[in-house]
Amino acid sequence: MSNLVREKLLEGLGVIEAVAHDGALLATLNAAAEATADALKSGRKLMVAGNGGSAADAQHLVAEFVNRLVHDRPAMRAVALTTDSSILTAVGNDYGFDRLFARQIEALGQPGDVFLGISTSGKSPNVIGALEFCREKGITTIGLTGRTGGKMPSLCDYCLRMPSDVTMYIQQAHLALEHIFCMIVEQKCFATEQSAAASSVAAAKG
Repeated sequence: MSNLVREKLLEGLGVIEAVAHDGALLATLNAAAEATADALKSGRKLMVAGNGGSAADAQHLVAEFVNRLVHDRPAMRAVALTTDSSILTAVGNDYGFDRLFARQIEALGQPGDVFLGISTSGKSPNVIGALEFCREKGITTIGLTGRTGGKMPSLCDYCLRMPSDVTMYIQQAHLALEHIFCMIVEQKCFATEQSAAASSVAAAKG
């Protein structure tokens, strides 16, 4: 059993290491974070959605935005489209599962907002439907997916494809990048405040 644990840990680490050495992917992550920071600074919002484990990722990422990740700072405007059971069941019942996220974006989204869709296969119908709707409405699109990207690359302004076809390894790499994505947005939005706080601490120590 210990050999199995070691094997799976090393396989997962291999995917994250490959991500760490993919310059194009890292540049896309930084560009997506900059676009998100610009949107938030302009009074817009980040919306995030996914299914199953990716729904949990959506909620986790939004929690970091609204609360904090690294530094104490004002809350950042973000919403997970996976949490309201009444909306999810009503839309699913009346319009179908494929409309779960697009319908919410229709209600909440504005041009200049950002939508981040998470799908390890890149084929989740409700995520694809949301991306298509965002394209029509002038909402910036970010995709987190697996090696092939499925249908997502052509629908995303920024598509982050993990170098794996194994769902659990894709999700592990997604979580690592989600944290870094939030960290970059924090720095872009609040660099001046963080710098001032650091200066105050240094002055107090001096």
